[in-house]
Amino acid sequence: MAEKRDYYEALELNKNASEDDIKKAFRQLAKQYHPDVNPGDSSAESRFKEINEAYEVLSDPSKKSRYDQFGHAGVDPNFSGGSGFGGFGGFGGFGGMSFDFGDIIDTILGGGRGGGARNRNAPRKGERVYAELLITFEEAAFGCEKEVTVQRIEHCDDCEGTGCEEGTTAETCSNCNGNGVVMMQQRSGFGIIQSTVECPNCSGRGKIINHPCQKCRGLGLVRKNKTIQVSIPGGIDDGQTLSVGGEGSAGINGGESGDLYVTVSIIPHSVFERDRNAVLVTMPISFVQASLGADIEVPTLDGKVKYTIPEGTQTGTVFRLRGKGIQNLRGLGRGDQFVTVTVSVPTNLSEEQKDLLRQFATSSGEETKDTKKRRRRK
Repeated sequence: MAEKRDYYEALELNKNASEDDIKKAFRQLAKQYHPDVNPGDSSAESRFKEINEAYEVLSDPSKKSRYDQFGHAGVDPNFSGGSGFGGFGGFGGFGGMSFDFGDIIDTILGGGRGGGARNRNAPRKGERVYAELLITFEEAAFGCEKEVTVQRIEHCDDCEGTGCEEGTTAETCSNCNGNGVVMMQQRSGFGIIQSTVECPNCSGRGKIINHPCQKCRGLGLVRKNKTIQVSIPGGIDDGQTLSVGGEGSAGINGGESGDLYVTVSIIPHSVFERDRNAVLVTMPISFVQASLGADIEVPTLDGKVKYTIPEGTQTGTVFRLRGKGIQNLRGLGRGDQFVTVTVSVPTNLSEEQKDLLRQFATSSGEETKDTKKRRRRK
């Protein structure tokens, strides 16, 4: 298997990159290598997956911290101390290794989840999962249904989250009677101090797994890729983030699942620009159309519409098409489209056309380059 590239290198960043630098680099590279922009290009698809994987780690402060300290091993759920899970010693009673089940879970779920030894058996909400989604200008304007594939923690299918091999169950820890904590007394200068500490025999779980599930190695949890349908509301803007409840990683001890956060990036349009809920269009017209007026076809998100240009229209004039803009994100109608007119100067005129323009200039009292020369000759 090929060695993974450094995540900072994958995003073309140095290790001092800020959170904003990481996000900016990801969005730029994701747009460049997105499969929708590079159809049929397997190398672009592979690069896009690499970019997503790097961003998933570096955008999460906890994962980034572990990656900065331990490299890829720090964010690999199947890695522990350079020796795998060994004999599952931390689950109590088997193997010669000693691991803290709670620390392993915290590592998988992103760390920093609080609780400690006192709340080891309390329900805990699953980790948030983050994704980036690239959509078109029209999809952002009207809304759409899209699929995102994320990597998240789920309950193991083989053991249904128990961590036990099929046909076996966990035993209640005899040291703490299933409580996960024991009383400890310590003599001090003030007398005997009694405190509650995590049971060392079961690492605070209250139970011991003698026959761990081979698939999840006794954790009851596995990391999986999951494709999720996401509803993008019309009016969403570039860089905004959607929250999809319950689509994050699985909870611990009966806790609810975490949430999925999807940040949207919009592919720039070749014709339209956006200013909040307004659509901006630059429309070139000819000198004749500007002078005499004309019926023109203007592109909109709903297709082409006819608009009457009044005679004498000047370049830079802005016209409004009401209700042809972006849908309000809260569903309160649509914005307007603003059309800026630019008058195109004709080129490669015939002599007859030039004579007509000279006559027009003379009749209107304007002095052109040709009429100026003629005046000097006289």
